[in-house]
Amino acid sequence: MQTELHKILKIVSLAERLKFELRHSWLSNGRQESVAEHTWRVSLMAIMVEPLLSQRVVIEKLLKMIIIHDLVEAEAGDLPTFDTMSDDALKKIKQQNETQAIKNIKSTLDNELGQELYDLWFEFEHKDTYEAKVANALDKLEAQIQHNEADISTWKEIEYEMSFMMEKHVNFEPTLRNLKDLIEADAEKKLLGAGIDLENIKK
Repeated sequence: MQTELHKILKIVSLAERLKFELRHSWLSNGRQESVAEHTWRVSLMAIMVEPLLSQRVVIEKLLKMIIIHDLVEAEAGDLPTFDTMSDDALKKIKQQNETQAIKNIKSTLDNELGQELYDLWFEFEHKDTYEAKVANALDKLEAQIQHNEADISTWKEIEYEMSFMMEKHVNFEPTLRNLKDLIEADAEKKLLGAGIDLENIKK
């Protein structure tokens, strides 16, 4: 028992880094967002939308998947999507670093729990199961919500276009498509309010 608890404490200590590992998003009060804050709100969204989903999900599994997904960033760091979406070499490095991080977590725990976390992380990455698709969609939707709440001056130009690139992540589930439409509408309102021409952005 003591040995197992020591292993758990190592992972909990590792997770503390997520409280100061900063994302590219900014909060409505002008402070930069931490990975831990993002993960917490994605988890909250999962609890809130779960009753509205068209298929049954195992909420315990969904929450575990969401929480474990970003744990690797405590070791690998966070790279924003706009840095990797057009850079295959950087994307490969990101994948390698994150894969090594989840292997290290599995090795540290060295038990059934470590294997479960490892399997859940890869299930999220592969996005083949319904739970994994929901987790991925909520991850993307929360990021856009946070952008909508932040001052427009914190947005990079690429993020104007990215505001309308969420369809592929939600097209499997009506509830998430409807949620995406609401979030996109907020983004459009924010961009228009800042005097940004959307003609060439929404494609």
